[in-house]
Amino acid sequence: MSPSLSPSVSPRWPQSGGSPSASGNTWKRSGSRTGGTSCSGCPAAAWPCPCWRRSSPSSACPRRCPVSWCGSRAARRRTPAQRLRDELRRLLGASWSEELERDVPHAWQRHGDLVLLSEDSFKAAPWERPGSALWETVAAALGARRVARRGRVMPDGMRTPSVTLLLGQHGWVEHVDNGIRWAGAAGCRWCGEGTALTTWAVFSRYTFDVTKCMFSPGNITEKLRVASLPCSGEVVVDLYAGIGYFTLPFLVHAGAAFVHACEWNSHAVEALHRTLVLNGVRDRCHIHAGDSRQLQLRDVADRVNLGLIPSSEEGWPVACRVLKKDRGGVLHIHHNVETPPALRAERGSPEPQHPTEDGGEETLGARLRPEWQRWAEATATRIQGLLAELHGRPWSTRVLHVEAVKSYAPHVHHLVLDLKCRPVLPLQQAVGTAGAPAPLEG
Repeated sequence: MSPSLSPSVSPRWPQSGGSPSASGNTWKRSGSRTGGTSCSGCPAAAWPCPCWRRSSPSSACPRRCPVSWCGSRAARRRTPAQRLRDELRRLLGASWSEELERDVPHAWQRHGDLVLLSEDSFKAAPWERPGSALWETVAAALGARRVARRGRVMPDGMRTPSVTLLLGQHGWVEHVDNGIRWAGAAGCRWCGEGTALTTWAVFSRYTFDVTKCMFSPGNITEKLRVASLPCSGEVVVDLYAGIGYFTLPFLVHAGAAFVHACEWNSHAVEALHRTLVLNGVRDRCHIHAGDSRQLQLRDVADRVNLGLIPSSEEGWPVACRVLKKDRGGVLHIHHNVETPPALRAERGSPEPQHPTEDGGEETLGARLRPEWQRWAEATATRIQGLLAELHGRPWSTRVLHVEAVKSYAPHVHHLVLDLKCRPVLPLQQAVGTAGAPAPLEG
């Protein structure tokens, strides 16, 4: 089943500040500021507006390229990182140095109107002199209203972030994950990236407090894959829901009838509740607050998501208990798998793979690294044993797919195993009225 897509419409860009006209696909320009232009949807006093840079009325830049503070063509070609350095150099004047140049970040996370900086940025002592003017300059250069900086993740078992809010009053943000397929030859005059007159878009909207909850942008490919899984009418158990990373794609795009979402971090539970309301699916999800290992559900799930790394192994017994005992289902098992450097260099980077719900043989072919195949097969054997022990009868397990999500660390990959599990029927139940064996599901 493909994700829910809308053809031939311009996608919403909540961070662009644009205001569509009555026709829905052209951007109106109005207002002005020194060296730039704003639209009817952008407060000119606060935002350099990106809307006027559209290369054609119905196209949009995937990077939401902002207008430069300076109206010159050369300035408009600057990248956001270059623009940030230029503004900081202008702020500090003669005190600018190579040390400060190295301390300026080249990348950051953006969540709505908040920019989240890396923990190693702006650490040099001279940055303290400008005071709040530093963070106001950073926000203006990057088209943001709030600025925060990450610290190290706390070792509390909940991956609680250590985030300092540098500009702004609160850390609640709205983040839009989207998967866009662009068609057409038009391009953004700012960055040169291809744009389209016709687009297909998948949106998931999350809300959370960046000072209390982690957000992992590296899992976007897996979230999009989950959105495309055939879950129509199914009951799903998400054992490590967080703020709804996978709960939301299951509900909004994959067509799941109901999701049981388990989460023990109270801040993430609040964010998950708000996210479900924001997307209009709160009535199709029950949040189980607390340790998922103590979950009392049994015999309810067609599909179980175990989205925890480096290992979800502690959740395997719970996953086996919640699967429907008479027909089984599919487990999505996340795990970090180590690949030796020699083999890594010999075989090269992993090729992207796509969901194959009804054919596991292809995913176990030559493209699958031996270490990944061994892990998948060993996990299938372990799960088979847990199911047989739990139910007191044989079960079969079959590897449907192994997905390489991302490189987690040197020689370590975040993988997801899609594992089909089903009970082995007694011979007398498997024989049909004509005397031939009745086909098993899946």
